[in-house]
Amino acid sequence: MLRPLRSALPALLAASLIGAAATAPLLPAQAGAAGKPAASNSGTALSVEQARAAAVRILNAVKDGDAKARFAQFSPQLQAVTSPSMIAATMRTQPKVLSYELLSVRSGMSGSTVEAELTTKAGKRVVFMVLNNSGKIDRYYIDRADDASSQVALQFVQAVSTGNFITAQSFLSPGVQEDLTPAVLQSKWLELQRETGTFVKVGRAVEAETTPDTRLVLVNVQFNRLADNLYVILNSENQITGVDFPENPAGPS
Repeated sequence: MLRPLRSALPALLAASLIGAAATAPLLPAQAGAAGKPAASNSGTALSVEQARAAAVRILNAVKDGDAKARFAQFSPQLQAVTSPSMIAATMRTQPKVLSYELLSVRSGMSGSTVEAELTTKAGKRVVFMVLNNSGKIDRYYIDRADDASSQVALQFVQAVSTGNFITAQSFLSPGVQEDLTPAVLQSKWLELQRETGTFVKVGRAVEAETTPDTRLVLVNVQFNRLADNLYVILNSENQITGVDFPENPAGPS
């Protein structure tokens, strides 16, 4: 049985991330504005040239399809939720990167941010990477402003359901990424399946409510004991700003 649609976008905006923080063990909070690197990095800050060189190595690994190199370029926190084989499987589902262009590199005491445009077989994408002081990827996100909100939400849930938690985090807004780390997403997904049974498949995504600044998308997910909706909230740039993982899933009627 599905949870009934709540005309509750305002309530979800207030509760979804609060609920996430209350029900899963978060990593230490990261200070700073959206898109700013984590403050927990140790060591000497990278210079702009060092950050640029690290970004080039990362982007070359993406372009070359080198899963082992990509794994080595993740921070230890990201490596804990993935493997070279998982990265290789994910890369096979993504459009091949033909070329890239670095748009900006900014370095600070706690880390660096890099903006790059990728040219793929499916078109161009802008990606933002946050690097720690070792030149490893702490997190990244992709500009999906021109995509359909329902498709963005569907792809996010598909990434979560297949265990691609680093990819899933890339759908989140920079500020939300600081709380919903890949480890937290993994924890909440496993916790949900303790109530619902094993994941079976992702169904349809429906845009249920829209305001000028916010969209609410319901994504149907089937488990072996029941089906339920995940409520995904997106901003006007199609960045996910909230996810409602049901704490008490509706059982079969």
